[in-house]
Amino acid sequence: MESLAAGIAIGVGAIGPGIGIGLLAGRAMEAIGRNPEAAPKIQTAMILAIAFTEAIAIYALVVALIIKFV
Repeated sequence: MESLAAGIAIGVGAIGPGIGIGLLAGRAMEAIGRNPEAAPKIQTAMILAIAFTEAIAIYALVVALIIKFV
């Protein structure tokens, strides 16, 4: 039962960050396509935002591990 709960926790917890990173990267590529001179600034902001978004998935992973092993 704990395995199912852990699987659901990480599955649901990874949906949001996955969608967010996809949208973020797509919009960044559009912005770079429109204004190639601003690519370094856009890329820096994109990587920082991806790191914050990925942190949410890591929190979901931690919750899933706690459910599984505690």
